[in-house]
Amino acid sequence: MKISVALAAYKGEQYISEQLDSILGQLGENDELIVSDDYPQGKTREIVMNYQSRDKRVRYIEGKGEGVVKNFENALKACSGDIIFLSDQDDVWMPDKAELVMKEFSNGADLVLHDASVTDSALNITEPSYFALHGSNASFFGNMARNSFVGCCMAFTKQVLQESLPFPEALPMHDWWIALVALKKKRNVLLLSKPLIKWRRHSETVTGGKTSMRQKIEWRLKILLSLARIK
Repeated sequence: MKISVALAAYKGEQYISEQLDSILGQLGENDELIVSDDYPQGKTREIVMNYQSRDKRVRYIEGKGEGVVKNFENALKACSGDIIFLSDQDDVWMPDKAELVMKEFSNGADLVLHDASVTDSALNITEPSYFALHGSNASFFGNMARNSFVGCCMAFTKQVLQESLPFPEALPMHDWWIALVALKKKRNVLLLSKPLIKWRRHSETVTGGKTSMRQKIEWRLKILLSLARIK
């Protein structure tokens, strides 16, 4: 099975080389790593293009400059693999991540969510288990109430991707939507309890900001309406 890694970048030059190195060491010669850059006038472009010149598995594309959800959608639309991994620009994959996740797909999984060790900017662990911290689960209604699915810990089949695209307008987060689509369609969603990335959280992190209760309710209503249109 061919792996595609969809990485959305935005001013990622500080950490992206470390992340690319941790990913590429786990990919086969026919796999691919798609980097969609939402700030192509920055230094990220030069870094990734340097990797691309040395490694045919790396492909740099420009994002649309419309935020993280559209940037991930741009990367995902460029993926040609059988299994798609989502990746942030500033984490580090553990050396056995791809192997262990792909084993679950060989056993029949359609979407895999694995645990993560949460770290500071220097990769010092601040929380050993994201699952334990957030009570992660694979319940549709549980995830409507509180999303367990963080993209940097997700991988899914091409079928799940096709069922999730195109993303609805004004979608709050891409990972939440993909997971809810898979759960609604009763795909085989598996939670893998081993932490397989160091999930770097720092002051420049793009995702994970605070939202009001009103915004949370509006998001859920929009998502439910969009899900209702999926057969």
